[in-house]
Amino acid sequence: MGELFSGPGGMALGAHEAARSTGIPLSHGWANDYDEDTVATYIANIEGALPETVLCQDVRSLDVASLPPINGFAYGFPCNDYSLVGENRGLKGEFGPLFTYGVKVLEHHQPEWFVAENVSGLRSSNGGKDFAHILETLRNAGPGYKLTPHLYRFEDYGVPQRRHRIIVVGIRSDLSMEYRVPAPTHLGPDRWKSASDALADIPANAPNQEATRQSINVVRRLNLIDPGENAFNAKRMSDELRLNVKGATLSQIYKRLRPDRPSYTITGSGGGGTHGYHWFEPRALTNRERARIQTFPDEFRFVGRKESVRRQVGMAVPPEGAFHIFRALFRSILGTEYDSVPANLDRQGIPET
Repeated sequence: MGELFSGPGGMALGAHEAARSTGIPLSHGWANDYDEDTVATYIANIEGALPETVLCQDVRSLDVASLPPINGFAYGFPCNDYSLVGENRGLKGEFGPLFTYGVKVLEHHQPEWFVAENVSGLRSSNGGKDFAHILETLRNAGPGYKLTPHLYRFEDYGVPQRRHRIIVVGIRSDLSMEYRVPAPTHLGPDRWKSASDALADIPANAPNQEATRQSINVVRRLNLIDPGENAFNAKRMSDELRLNVKGATLSQIYKRLRPDRPSYTITGSGGGGTHGYHWFEPRALTNRERARIQTFPDEFRFVGRKESVRRQVGMAVPPEGAFHIFRALFRSILGTEYDSVPANLDRQGIPET
């Protein structure tokens, strides 16, 4: 498997675990990311990854044709210009067109399958035209691919987090296998994994567990915010500590987790008030707690300073979510039956009714 925009290895970790569970002989081919700490994390944790096979380089300067042949390909192309938080410039932005570098891989290497990931906001970018264009381009890349786009709600697959992502699985058109969307394993509130489940019993010596120093006012403010509330809707908030941010509506600012529900989406960037906050203790989450919510195992050690690690964790694909998608893909390759559900997006990326 080759990988662009690999991040710290969430997609790869899920893929390798799925390969072991199905008996598919998956091996690391190459990977690419532009951030040194992220590349170091990938090399330190992903089976078969080496400094010479994980390229720390801007994808725009990468010679795709020089990369070794691959059978499968994964890429979570940058979401900055498709996110609902921000300017949402889509294909007109700086990062929106970077999906085309994955298309170059499909054109040159013609892998048997690929898995592409992006945020749910991709559906609405430019009135849906951007997503339709991306799907059409992927469909016609190289020998052509049969696509299955689907909006996955990862809390329905055992991830203790409300994280919704579009995944497009492509199968080369000359192959007879058919990918089907795996049926949810944790459907509905009664089966979701909660934040308190995720953060239970973290070993004292777990890596990336450094606490964030909180100011006195942040502690005072958090003590007035109940689980599930944020800085703007907290019923007990005092006038003294109420944030005076004109027009601010971002619901995650100083939002505290609910212990009985999955976490809200863990992010990799943002200033004060966006770090994710414990439901009982008046503090931000540690990076290990964020990694737990993202389903990284405790032995997965992130490389870099605290803010670098926070970014890596927040930008990653949850390995548990990736596992279910790759397991379904590998079962499709093997011809093994599995429970499935209809895709909720059509060939143009429009929600199915």
